[in-house]
Amino acid sequence: CQVWLNVSMCCAEEEKNPSFWNAWAQRTLKDALTLQVLNRNIAKNLILFLGDGMGVPTVTAARILKGQLNGCYGEEVQLEMDKFPYVALAKTYNTDAQVADSAGTATAYLCGVKANEGTVGVSAAAVRGQCNTTQGNEVTSILKWAKDAGKSVGIVTTTRVNHATPSAAYAHCVDRDWYSDGEMPPEAVQAGCKDIARQLMENIPNINVIMGGGRKYMLPENTSDVEYPSTRGTRKDGRNLIEEWVDRTKDKRGYYVWNKKDLLSINPSSVDYLMGLFEPGDLPYDLERNTSMDPSLTEMVEVAVKILKNNPEGFYLLVEGGRIDHGHHEGKAKQALHEAVEMDRAIGHAGLLTSPHDTLTVVTADHSHVFDFGGYTRRGNSIFGLAPMVSDVDQKPFTAILYGNGPGFKLVNGSRVNVSTVDYQQNNYQAQAAVPLRMETHGGEDVAVFSRGPMAHLLHGVQEQNYIPHVMAYAACIGQNKDHCQKGNSAVRSSALAPPTLGLVITVTWLLC
Repeated sequence: CQVWLNVSMCCAEEEKNPSFWNAWAQRTLKDALTLQVLNRNIAKNLILFLGDGMGVPTVTAARILKGQLNGCYGEEVQLEMDKFPYVALAKTYNTDAQVADSAGTATAYLCGVKANEGTVGVSAAAVRGQCNTTQGNEVTSILKWAKDAGKSVGIVTTTRVNHATPSAAYAHCVDRDWYSDGEMPPEAVQAGCKDIARQLMENIPNINVIMGGGRKYMLPENTSDVEYPSTRGTRKDGRNLIEEWVDRTKDKRGYYVWNKKDLLSINPSSVDYLMGLFEPGDLPYDLERNTSMDPSLTEMVEVAVKILKNNPEGFYLLVEGGRIDHGHHEGKAKQALHEAVEMDRAIGHAGLLTSPHDTLTVVTADHSHVFDFGGYTRRGNSIFGLAPMVSDVDQKPFTAILYGNGPGFKLVNGSRVNVSTVDYQQNNYQAQAAVPLRMETHGGEDVAVFSRGPMAHLLHGVQEQNYIPHVMAYAACIGQNKDHCQKGNSAVRSSALAPPTLGLVITVTWLLC
């Protein structure tokens, strides 16, 4: 089992020696000193990895799982995101919610402004579900800023391509659930509001790569799905958006695929546009994925990066590990953590295809969950295992992983279930929860922001979540941040940064609020 610095679980005896830890720390210090030379290059490429619901406890638990899957104790390994040199915290609240949802947060880290819960691509002046508050309150995303600057752009997700996270990149909608016109109230359709799938086709018509699920929202309601004939489309307007996309791109080196075989058979160097819709709804959990039909997130990311790299001007890519969130909502920690490990694998693979010299990569989450693990477990304890004690109240064992609320709350004869009588290691086991809910809820704490590449050092400290796309745009000289860029020179002038006095004025203003 090889992990960072070639430390393996077999060196337990070495860990007893102080020189082991001192030497490790000194090597880490030496690496940290190299960070004094800041990477001020202009970012040709931008990649944002978004782990939906990937709070800090999920990151830690996923790290342990990754190690244990490779035969290690787990705690000592590094995730790919752990290797990034800069880490910040982002405050996730929505303008109308202390504990955020994925729509308002997506508007923050993609469009640069905080917004209301349940809305995508609109400012906080828009009210959820009120169609007439859309017009005039639209905000654009960094994906559009990149496209306007001549870069190629892409979206890859394990959810529907018109789910909350990806939709904020291209849509302006007062309700995240308006996937197609079939999910919209008739009065909203009559008032002229557009469903999210339609906006994917119309708002930014030249998105180079679109991959995920969501076929049914693109098809008329009388049209059967290509893979599951009993599943039909949801569109009431009769439009077949997939056919429209194919017709639009067929003479522009465009390809549509709906299964893994077709995806992996294309030659990325001869593709400028790709739409891959692999399921009617969300993609399956990675543990349940049909590996012959559905690609993994890593496989989708590899194809996406290779296509986007065809553009000499560079690219922007949004990658969402969206089903981390779904696993937690269902109380299925094993599903959630395996989704996180798969996203980390995709992060590592993207790193092999790009260079930190000209590619800014950011990894973060939209929000957390009321998920945690504890119980004084011993080193190397299975992350899905039992705590080494029983409750001193009901005298029953408990798993290290627990939820603050959710579907895992169960009583038998008025008392907590004895987990030793069930298979708590199985994929769909629902960890015990303190409060009964059909669906577990989000958590409200800050989330981590990992960054590597040009201007990554600007993602530091504790920041508002909407700060993220501003840094990414600044690094790439797109959007409103262009004045500091020197044409023909990869170095960025340090004098372009805002003067300290401006920062002081802004800080004082916020303190007065």
